[in-house]
Amino acid sequence: MDNLLSIITFIPAVAAGILALFLRGDDAAARNNAKWVALIATSTTFLVSAFVLIGFDPANTGFQFVEEYDWILGLKYKMGVDGISVLFVMLTTFLMPITIASCWSVETRVKEYMIAFLMLETLMLGVFCALDLVLFYLFFEAGLIPMFLIIGIWGGKARIYAAFKFFLYTFLGSVLMLVAMIAMFVDAGSTDIPTLLAHNFGSDTMNIVGFQIVGGLQTLLFLAFFASFAVKMPMWPVHTWLPDAHVQAPTAGSVVLAAILLKMGGYGFLRFSLPMFPIGADLLAPLVLWMSAIAIVYTSLVALAQQDMKKLIAYSSVAHMGYVTMGIFAANQQGIDGAIFQMISHGFISGALFLCVGVIYDRMHTRDIDAYGGLVNRMPHYALIFMFFTMANVGLPGTSGFVGEFLTLVGVFQVNTWVAAVATSGVILSASYGLWLYRRVVFGDLIKESLKSITDMTTRERAIFAPLVVMTLLLGVYPSLVTDIIGPSVTALVTDYQAAIPAAGDAQMAKH
Repeated sequence: MDNLLSIITFIPAVAAGILALFLRGDDAAARNNAKWVALIATSTTFLVSAFVLIGFDPANTGFQFVEEYDWILGLKYKMGVDGISVLFVMLTTFLMPITIASCWSVETRVKEYMIAFLMLETLMLGVFCALDLVLFYLFFEAGLIPMFLIIGIWGGKARIYAAFKFFLYTFLGSVLMLVAMIAMFVDAGSTDIPTLLAHNFGSDTMNIVGFQIVGGLQTLLFLAFFASFAVKMPMWPVHTWLPDAHVQAPTAGSVVLAAILLKMGGYGFLRFSLPMFPIGADLLAPLVLWMSAIAIVYTSLVALAQQDMKKLIAYSSVAHMGYVTMGIFAANQQGIDGAIFQMISHGFISGALFLCVGVIYDRMHTRDIDAYGGLVNRMPHYALIFMFFTMANVGLPGTSGFVGEFLTLVGVFQVNTWVAAVATSGVILSASYGLWLYRRVVFGDLIKESLKSITDMTTRERAIFAPLVVMTLLLGVYPSLVTDIIGPSVTALVTDYQAAIPAAGDAQMAKH
């Protein structure tokens, strides 16, 4: 089907337009209609996106479903997916109906709330489908606006502080990327991403204000893109915006932030940093590996000290993203396979954990761990689901959390055994904070009076978790569902990357 990616990308935006133009009033019926329009639009997007997966050929390592039209100022509107991006499109379309379904208890400015999520879905899908540098940047940056509004309007008490911190961190990180994109256009004469992937950016040592820049233009471009994607992931030490954003965001906002938005950083590394600037990536890979290992250990220890459930899970997300960056910059098949698998898996698991917090927050209006205890006595279904996703987050074999961590550690072990050893300690630490949280919230005697009338999960809440449980188990026991799709594209990426490293070294040797 022609224009399939554009149809998928803009269905939510069209639904947002319908809500904005035709839905009037703020009575119960109007609020309900807004929720149903958003749920139908996101569900339709998922169903249509299934045709992309069905028609996708994993053996073809090029871009598929490509659309290209003249746009403005000589720029092109160009969309397409390959083995690296297609599953991020599916992850986004899969999770958004679940996210909308979790918003059914929201009663404040519901129409605007749904419009924000629908526009956010369009912009996130645009990031994963864009094949033009300018188009990518517009989608990447515009995605900040709906999330800024979601946190700033529907968030907690310190929502304004958290919203501005989120916006400023991610926006300032992206300014350097914009400068780098201009430099790329000047050097390559194109903003077409497939053209840029084939272009050889200069790697000769440069002298700038007395400083020798080894790797030349590639190193500078790599650092500029790294600044943006590292904040988006987020990597240690530019991760401090994430816990604040999670704590203040409404439950649905936290789900989208953890499950999809963070993945844009990892996707950026795979789409730009490794294939376009291999010399810069190779030079700085040891630093990134150690930063990732430190992130895993440090943020896991910080998670152990938290009293707010959301903040604990937020620090857990930073630690798990550490495995992702580590796997990517190991730059081998197992490492990158593991990094992509970990991002997909983390989307399901972290989204589910934030939904678990949302279930009891809706009932008790507190996220303080000390306010709970003994919930298993009143909420057996909740206790079972929370236990399942806690164990998946820890990396229990049989769940998708295990596969991603194992593959990344295998990949990193081939590159640097010390980094792998330090990172492996994160597995023990994740079990420590995960089980510590679960024990204090769920087990023990039900002694707090406020909890004695708490009710178990409703049918709607159980239905929301069902697809997440299925995917976490399915990918845990049958990981080739993911690896078969990403494998050929990752092999091509690794082959090109490794071929570029000695080639650059030989060129330098020939010069001297």
